[in-house]
Amino acid sequence: MKLINYAKQQGISYRTAWRWYKAGKIAGHQMDTGTILVTEPMPVKERPALPNVVVYTRVSSAENKSNLDSQAERLVAYCTARGYQVSKVVKEIGSGVNDNRPKFLALLADPSIGRIVIEYKDRGTRFGFRYIETLLKTSGREIEVVNQAESGTEDLLADLTSIIYSFCARLYGQRRAKRKTEKIVQELEQGSYEEAQEAPQEG
Repeated sequence: MKLINYAKQQGISYRTAWRWYKAGKIAGHQMDTGTILVTEPMPVKERPALPNVVVYTRVSSAENKSNLDSQAERLVAYCTARGYQVSKVVKEIGSGVNDNRPKFLALLADPSIGRIVIEYKDRGTRFGFRYIETLLKTSGREIEVVNQAESGTEDLLADLTSIIYSFCARLYGQRRAKRKTEKIVQELEQGSYEEAQEAPQEG
């Protein structure tokens, strides 16, 4: 190709390309007309590596274990539609307020994983999601949330119970914590039921 075209493709000025040719840095030859033809092959740009995609699913208790499979199916279908190649599907049982979930922590700590796909924010964590998102971005990684809406009330109640139990254990000790937690949760559920009964009916 002509030296001027070579310069444009390389993003350099013609004068710079001419100096490189004269210095022997560019292979080519000059025709009788004075036109310089570059004969060296153009460098092949490497395609950026595709991020290693992992699907993460979570439920708060073993009672909802069957939901892990349906979560995984929905997320894998989502990834397929987006053209992601899923390398692994991780399933975990644990509260969204529990910061000691080994499987999720392992994903966050693994630099080879470029994208973690979850169904709702609270599948990753109930609190502090923005911190996780920001820290992953600083290393060129990301956590992708499929549905920005809140997840179901079952998980929310399970996480709320975990929070209440944690505070009760600090206030009353481990022995009384379970009984206190059950009482508070029962009162909350009863209050929700009474509010629903008192709500005006559409007709």
